Amino acid sequence: MSLSDIDIARSATLEPIHRIGEKIDIPPDALIPFGNDKAKVKADFLAGLAERPPGRLILVTAINPTPAGEGKTTTTVGLGDGLNAIGRKAVICIREPSLGPCFGMKGGAAGGGRAQVVPMEDINLHFTGDFHAITAANNLLAAMIDNHIYWGNELGIDSRRVAWRRVVDMNDRALRDIVVGLGGVPNGFPRQTGFDITVASEVMAALCLADDLSDLEARLGRIVIGWRRDRSPVFARDLKADGAMAVLLKDAILPNLVQTLENNPAFIHGGPFANIAHGCNALVATRAALALGDYVVTEAGFGADLGAEKFFDIKCRLGGLSPDAVVLVATVRALKWNGGVDREALGAPDPAAVEKGCANLLRHIENLKQFGVPVVVAINHFATDTEEEIEIIRRAAAEHGTEAHLCRHWAEGSAGIRDLAEHVAAIADSGAAQFAPLYPDDMPLFEKIETIARRIYRADEVLADKKIRDQLRRWEAEGYGHLPVCMAKTPYSFSTDPKLRGAPTGHSVPVREVRLAAGAGFVVVICGEIMTMPGLPRHPAAERIHIDEEGLIQGLF
Repeated sequence: MSLSDIDIARSATLEPIHRIGEKIDIPPDALIPFGNDKAKVKADFLAGLAERPPGRLILVTAINPTPAGEGKTTTTVGLGDGLNAIGRKAVICIREPSLGPCFGMKGGAAGGGRAQVVPMEDINLHFTGDFHAITAANNLLAAMIDNHIYWGNELGIDSRRVAWRRVVDMNDRALRDIVVGLGGVPNGFPRQTGFDITVASEVMAALCLADDLSDLEARLGRIVIGWRRDRSPVFARDLKADGAMAVLLKDAILPNLVQTLENNPAFIHGGPFANIAHGCNALVATRAALALGDYVVTEAGFGADLGAEKFFDIKCRLGGLSPDAVVLVATVRALKWNGGVDREALGAPDPAAVEKGCANLLRHIENLKQFGVPVVVAINHFATDTEEEIEIIRRAAAEHGTEAHLCRHWAEGSAGIRDLAEHVAAIADSGAAQFAPLYPDDMPLFEKIETIARRIYRADEVLADKKIRDQLRRWEAEGYGHLPVCMAKTPYSFSTDPKLRGAPTGHSVPVREVRLAAGAGFVVVICGEIMTMPGLPRHPAAERIHIDEEGLIQGLF
């Protein structure tokens, strides 16, 4: 019987974290250890890396997944191990898992099989406390808003126009819309508000896009918490909340260093979702990895229409990054799903469905090439795949000028992904990338939304009522027109309808709401029925998670 992911992780021999640091020239005294196998990197050491030339940056993204996910993190970890196995000095950069999916639909999110980051249980649960710090900082600001209003509201905040919401790192649909301040005079003034999941917090986004703690504090100060009756904005700095929030985040902004099963270095830092936020790990971790490694393998969440677009148009734009190659993860299973097969039947051979689903793969290849970065397809192998189905994917990719490599890293670790590693390294070294974002800074906000909808989603139109268009124009007048836009929509389709699979065209993108994230540095565009506070499924993963008689956590994978 084959070992489960969690059994494989527990059987691994971990090296002391200072030895992992030494592999990429981090001295032991530059680490803040959290036990024996994880650590944060000190700020003064990070500051000293600024003048080092950067390594090659490789993005791992994916086709539209099934609701179960199809192994993008696993491929990211496997490719990092594969590059190290062929003699390249590679560092992995991924996001921290959220407790919402861990206890909701997906379970753990630290890779799988022989391509994992460890210690897996710690990473999937409380890790180094970053998410708790982000939650606390977010909710401190919320408390200070209501407290300010209670004590006379000197700033003249219009309680009907308070935009700041509370957060919790858990799926809880009952908290989406709530009323606070009930119970009479001692409890303040009643107003309608709600909770988002922590990964959707602007504090999370600000931390992930900040250069350092000083820049983070400045970003926190620029957060617009709401407006006065005259529509003038009120900032977090007006409430004098930015300093205390930064204090709560002083350790959270430091990158977390762990290792793979093959004892290669990995930074795991930050965790915004790509369907409701910008979906990339922290910029400070990526920059550190680029200074310390010759190759950096990072991922962007969900399909390329979400994560990769935001990686290019938000993270690379704001962080001054220039990627050298893109790996597009595809699976036979996900292509069947995009070809119309139900989730329960994805394990059965169905070449016709794979052929039909390849339209989704080819759309992503075309989209990625618009950014001027070479694309390679990684076929993440599952035991139920047939050679005929795999050959269909290879042929489809080749017809679009892209190589597709079968990868067996889940079962074999780095040995199963060497061919892809060799090819990706060669492309990254070639200097063929000519990266450019999809739209210029000075394009009006609504035109930026339309550009993404038409060029990435292949929609015919964006539907937004006058109230939303007027709001975008007001933000432009206030000096926010240069910001990129962060699209929030379903990850399961190019459209806003999760049931519209494959490569749809001719659809519309309805915009339900827009939110200004002035501190993070983008405008959030909420489309269709996507929620910034997810709900739990009928049978959440939490039902299977427990501690057994030996004190071991079970059910996390």
